[in-house]
Amino acid sequence: MEKEIIVQLHGSFEKSAQKDTETGLEFWFARDLQKLLEYSKWENFAKVIEKAKTACKTAGFKIADHFLDIRKMVSLGSGAQREIEDIALTRYACYLIAQNGDPSKDQIAFAQTYFAVQTRKQEIIEKRLAEVERITARKKLTLSEKELSGIIYERLGDEQSFGRIRSKGDKALFGSKSTDQMKNRLKVPKGRPLADFLPTITIKAKDFANEITNFTIRRDDMRTEDGITAEHVKNNREVRNILVKRKIKPELLPPSEDAKKVERRLASEQRQLTQKPELSEPTKNE
Repeated sequence: MEKEIIVQLHGSFEKSAQKDTETGLEFWFARDLQKLLEYSKWENFAKVIEKAKTACKTAGFKIADHFLDIRKMVSLGSGAQREIEDIALTRYACYLIAQNGDPSKDQIAFAQTYFAVQTRKQEIIEKRLAEVERITARKKLTLSEKELSGIIYERLGDEQSFGRIRSKGDKALFGSKSTDQMKNRLKVPKGRPLADFLPTITIKAKDFANEITNFTIRRDDMRTEDGITAEHVKNNREVRNILVKRKIKPELLPPSEDAKKVERRLASEQRQLTQKPELSEPTKNE
């Protein structure tokens, strides 16, 4: 997610935060959250809230502690006011609502992290969003590699051929540096995959090359190791060329934190949020 978008969303979410003057408890109005998450109709957003309530109850917490029904006055265009129904939501409730949204939307992805972290400082949110993006990319790379491995075995019947083809693809992507050479350069522990220590952009580059190879193998009905290897090498080289034109050389990028370690940390944060939510009941200060 681009920094400009993060800054914009951070400002919008910060402005919507409410605080009860008596208890000091922070909460958000559901009607405000609906707009932040870009749900056009309250009826549709209400369905998401119901799913979040179910998740709250399943986790063993009282719904009323996190979803407090209220009524408030809103101004109409004519200057008059009318009373509408709303819900005061704790941070935990907002998190559950965000979890039921589509993370491919910037607003939803941002909200999932915004309500998950203990502090709402922009730099912390930005860092976590980058970590989530990297882990998502790593999982996608695993899937495209699994697909490529399956296609190759189906066509060639050789369990070792995938390793050979992937290795030559890596060499094309990393400017003639082999997989083992890259592992040595990045100090990858023995037995661990190179991809776990690559930055997000390189992980996505490898995945993109895989996807092209998977597509062309099927489209052109390739059935020889030489043909598939040539195709995979070409795709990795062309992806590399795109990066190099933008002054990005994959073999020179610094290593990133162990993806498994990052994934465990994110999972731990999510467990903590689920197990230790704020249980005080939010109220609207009249």
